[in-house]
Amino acid sequence: MDIRIQSLKFDADTKLIDFIEKKLSKLPKYNEEIQNVEVTLSLLPDVDNKNVKIKIAIPGQSDQVVERNAHTFEDAVVDCVGVLKDLLVKVKEKKRDK
Repeated sequence: MDIRIQSLKFDADTKLIDFIEKKLSKLPKYNEEIQNVEVTLSLLPDVDNKNVKIKIAIPGQSDQVVERNAHTFEDAVVDCVGVLKDLLVKVKEKKRDK
């Protein structure tokens, strides 16, 4: 699984990148067909101004995209990964039922 992290208009520190990679490394347990993951980090003018968008590519499936805003990037990543776990399980079950 290839993980690409992009931060828009700021430089993400290594601690944040390590945190994201650690959280995303658990996703293949839910669907081992994941080819790559794209993470986009950006800042918004809102109160919860940290935006995380995660896009997962699985061959033969449409891309799964989850986007969350939170007070910290870590909270947004945890929210996204939680939603992605559920989506990946549904995709895998749908494929198995065919």
